[in-house]
Amino acid sequence: MNPKTGIKRRNMFGMVAGTAALGSFVANQPAGAQSPQPGDVNRNSAPSQLRITDMRAIRIASNYDYPIIRLDTNQGVYGLGEVRDAGNEGMALVLKPHIVGRNPLNIEPILDSIRNFTNQRRFGGGYSALDIALHDIAGKVYGVPAWRLIGSQYRNRVRCYCDTTESSDPKVYAARMAARKKMGFTFFKMDIMPSMIRNRPGGLNTRGVATAKGLEMYGEHIQAVRDAIGWDQPLAADHFGPLDVNDAIRHARFFERYELAWAEDLLQVGTLGSGDAPKNWRAYKEIKEATVTPINTGESLFGLEEGFRPFIENNAVDIIHVDPLSSGAIRESKRISDFASMYGIQTAIHFAGSPVGCMAAVHMISTLKDFVAMENHAVDIPWWGDLVNGVPKPIIQKDTFRCPIPRESAWNSTKKRAGRTCACRGTSSPPRNSTSTFSTNTEPAVRIRTWTRAASL
Repeated sequence: MNPKTGIKRRNMFGMVAGTAALGSFVANQPAGAQSPQPGDVNRNSAPSQLRITDMRAIRIASNYDYPIIRLDTNQGVYGLGEVRDAGNEGMALVLKPHIVGRNPLNIEPILDSIRNFTNQRRFGGGYSALDIALHDIAGKVYGVPAWRLIGSQYRNRVRCYCDTTESSDPKVYAARMAARKKMGFTFFKMDIMPSMIRNRPGGLNTRGVATAKGLEMYGEHIQAVRDAIGWDQPLAADHFGPLDVNDAIRHARFFERYELAWAEDLLQVGTLGSGDAPKNWRAYKEIKEATVTPINTGESLFGLEEGFRPFIENNAVDIIHVDPLSSGAIRESKRISDFASMYGIQTAIHFAGSPVGCMAAVHMISTLKDFVAMENHAVDIPWWGDLVNGVPKPIIQKDTFRCPIPRESAWNSTKKRAGRTCACRGTSSPPRNSTSTFSTNTEPAVRIRTWTRAASL
């Protein structure tokens, strides 16, 4: 039971399962596209007359709550989006007065008009949720998967790594990581936290930062994990405590012997911003130039110009860490990654949300040139995949998310409908239960009944 809303978790599943089928983001077939024959047109909507009529939201209780939005239109087609995990749906609902009455197919003009309402960290969540919902609608209307709206696929399988609970006992931590390997994962990340050595004499200084002795204690954990998963497997690390520039350099140099895939968000003090949304690219460049351990940051930055550009242009990091639910979602995250590629900088994806935002991210990732891996924080939540219908289960298959390729052309699909001129059974608008463009072309099981409207908007 969510004490704030009085809604039971199981009821929330029913609310979300229908519309969170994620059709345009995982469609195995294009839904209701057009035929090339002049007399055999299959119109899924009247695009020039499409208008946004409403925005509503729910929040799903989880390890990190999932704020989900729904955009409705005058033709019955709707789109789903997601605000950053542990954020607030109000970040999106406040944008409602700026978008109602507009054509949702004008994706970039709409996003440009609300860009000044964004900022770093969770404040990028409203823009990101809207971006996802607009692409969902456009994919349904045009009968294409979301990735086709922004480019071409470089891959249809997305490598995943997962969060693993830390332990102060190196043997226990190693066993947990070995269990991940048995599940099929081939990319790993561990937390190296001061709390793991807090009770060991001489491990931390008065600022809560690992001493030289404390770094050796960290090394015991990393060595145990390396022995469990193998030295040939990529292993990243995060959560090192309140490090300043010199602390970060000292840590990164110590980690060199363990050949980490990256050290994440090392700098926490003096960043002119929080540790995962840094503004001081010069400090990061100093750290990077002092070590061969790859440096990664940026999971709470928004936008290319507002957040990532100086880190990329000045080669201040080795890898950018984009969270699509903060960075600007589908279109903006691709801009960021494509810009980084020109400087030889790869993209890793941070993610801790629901399957709605997850599959939107997977579609975006499928179009990226230089991609490393995508995080997931829900591997140990048994009901996570049950939030949606229409996608192959389990959503994570071993260490992979799958981004579908349409099985047949829209032209052939239309011809096989035996003379039907519209997927909506004789109407010019799509069915109100039309699935999302992130999913297979199946009908949702349950329609969402309870959404929060933006008050007085």
